[in-house]
Amino acid sequence: MGMSAEDERTVSPRDEEWPEAEKAEKLARGAALKWASGVFYRPEKLEGLGQYRSRETQRNSSIQSRLKSTVQSYLEGVSAGLEQLRSAAQEVQSVCQDLGAAQWALLDSADRFQGLQQMRALMAEHVQLASVVQVLPQLFSVHEVFSHTLQLLRGQQLLEAHAELMMMEHLRDDILSQLHLRGLSSAQATVLSYFGGLQELNESLAKQLWDIVGSSLRLVREDPVLFVTAVRIIEREEKIDDTLLLEATFLPPGRPKGWRQKFYHVLQETITGAHFHAAHMDAEGPGLARHLAALQKDIVSELRVVKDLMVQCVPAHYNILSICTVTYHQALTSHLQDILREDLDKQALFLLLEWALRVYHSPEMMGHPDLLPEVDVSALAPLMSPELVDQTERKYVVKVKASVLEWMQRTLEVEFKEWFREEEPETDHQGFFQSALPVIVMQMLNENIRVASLITDSLQQKVYNMALEELEAFLGRLQEALVQCGKEHQKDRTIPKYYVSYLLAMLNNNLALSSSVSFLHPDTARREVPMSLRAALDRMQKKACQLLLEELLLDLQPLCLQLPSRKWLSGSQLVSSMCEVIDKYAKDFSRVRKPVFMLLLTESELLVTSQYLRALMQKKMVCRSEEERGQLCDRLLQDSTQLRELFCGLGLDQSQQSLEAVFALRELICLKDPALLSLEVLGFITKYPDVRCHAKIRSKACHSACIPVPSPCSTLGDLHALPRFLPCGRPDPAVLAWSPLPEIKA
Repeated sequence: MGMSAEDERTVSPRDEEWPEAEKAEKLARGAALKWASGVFYRPEKLEGLGQYRSRETQRNSSIQSRLKSTVQSYLEGVSAGLEQLRSAAQEVQSVCQDLGAAQWALLDSADRFQGLQQMRALMAEHVQLASVVQVLPQLFSVHEVFSHTLQLLRGQQLLEAHAELMMMEHLRDDILSQLHLRGLSSAQATVLSYFGGLQELNESLAKQLWDIVGSSLRLVREDPVLFVTAVRIIEREEKIDDTLLLEATFLPPGRPKGWRQKFYHVLQETITGAHFHAAHMDAEGPGLARHLAALQKDIVSELRVVKDLMVQCVPAHYNILSICTVTYHQALTSHLQDILREDLDKQALFLLLEWALRVYHSPEMMGHPDLLPEVDVSALAPLMSPELVDQTERKYVVKVKASVLEWMQRTLEVEFKEWFREEEPETDHQGFFQSALPVIVMQMLNENIRVASLITDSLQQKVYNMALEELEAFLGRLQEALVQCGKEHQKDRTIPKYYVSYLLAMLNNNLALSSSVSFLHPDTARREVPMSLRAALDRMQKKACQLLLEELLLDLQPLCLQLPSRKWLSGSQLVSSMCEVIDKYAKDFSRVRKPVFMLLLTESELLVTSQYLRALMQKKMVCRSEEERGQLCDRLLQDSTQLRELFCGLGLDQSQQSLEAVFALRELICLKDPALLSLEVLGFITKYPDVRCHAKIRSKACHSACIPVPSPCSTLGDLHALPRFLPCGRPDPAVLAWSPLPEIKA
């Protein structure tokens, strides 16, 4: 199976030239050895060696024959190709010889071609002259055509006039184009001068067209033929413009005309000028209302004409209905902005807001059944931008605020005058004093809030906030008026005659305002009353109660000055007089509603108690005997009991009374054992922790009881050092500070 040295020497030149063949042969020999070792590895397989050899010999012979056949066919193809290459080379050589001969022949004939150049120039001149001869009749008739075209325009025969005009323009443009191509730009001025009448005809035709477009809304109803004619002429010119722009080699003078865009512009200017360019418009409420109503009527009417008639007179790609809708919308937007630059009153501002936000989109205008669904302004920008709406709403609120302030001031002035009338205030069906003030104020505020709710929620909220602010300010001015009235009454208690009655009416009015203010806002979820307004209502109530109690104090003061005295000890006339005064005022207080009535009753009882205590602490009275001390204790007991029964009879529960402090002080005065005085005083101040001047209490008890003390006191201090013999948490009547009143639910 190995290779001899001779074989190696034989194949070595080939191997040097084809190294791949050597590699392939080695691989083949290796594969053969592997195959043979696999087949003949057992001795019994060697018997078939002859068969394998003969089969492989036959296969090798077959492969060699196919290889010889393939190589032979390749050799024959190569021979044919070489023959064709030799034939082609001969033909190329022959062509080169012929071309060389032709080149020499052309060089010999170059002088003869000079005469052909002159003939070419003559030919071009002949062609030009022939063209001129052809158009000479038309050139000579140009001015006659101009005159005829002008007559046609005057007779409104626009299609015929435009046909002749296009013919003249075509003639002129052809001539100018030829001159442009030949670089004869100097001759173009002569041609333009000769055709100068075309410019005048164009302007005359355009003027008539734009007059027709400007009257299009009327013409489509009366004579649509004239409008359709104008549109056809505009479309002809648009096609000519498009053709010239596509060629882009030469644009004649005046091109492109752009008459379709001019058509849109004139139509928009006509719409804008007819409705939105008035010299002066009445910006007041009635005048503005008439103007907006006229706009609404005209716009709906004209859009119906466009939708039903004009759309049929123009090509579909004009989108004439959309163009008109956008024109009206944009013109209205600009027009409303111009109006809002004026100093408008509240009625005019309300009309603009209502018209822009409600009427414009309603079925009465742009949502009209005759316009839907073709007319749709929902895709356009808002007629008034959100910023402009907010700005206008703020202006409206300012105007309404000024109006409300003026009306409230007038109401307050009328109310102030009524306080000085010679008759009592009005009463309701329950007999409570009242006046028309709460009704007037709340109706005014409620009406403004209700009107604002017709526009937007934001405007309603703005007006609502303004109403609460103005009501709070009004309560402050009303309180000042009460103070002024009180000062007038202090000068002369007969003026006003029914001072107490009108103070009670003010308290009822305050309750009515307090109960009504929460119903101003239609939305129950947003009816929260600001704390500042509640505080203003409380201050108003406190001031009226203070004035009433001051009036009661003035009537009680002469009686309280007699406390304590030996005249007071001698009988019950003093306390009976006090009860009469209190009962008289309680009857007056009954003309106010119960929450305030109970407050006034409580504060009146507290006032009487404080006057008793103040009198006992300020007056120096030393009992001269046990009998006199017992008489003092009995007098205090009788007075306190009579007063307590009086207030209980008036409806004030005993647990709510402060007269217990007088009873407690009486117990100290009745004390007989001095050793128990400090203990009793401690119990007293424990029950009434507001008491601060302990020594004075002890001293007063000792003086009244004739009990000696280490440092006798001749006096117990003035008003500023007055101790408060009141239960914990009860206010001092001297400051007259009351808690907020409960509201009466409507």
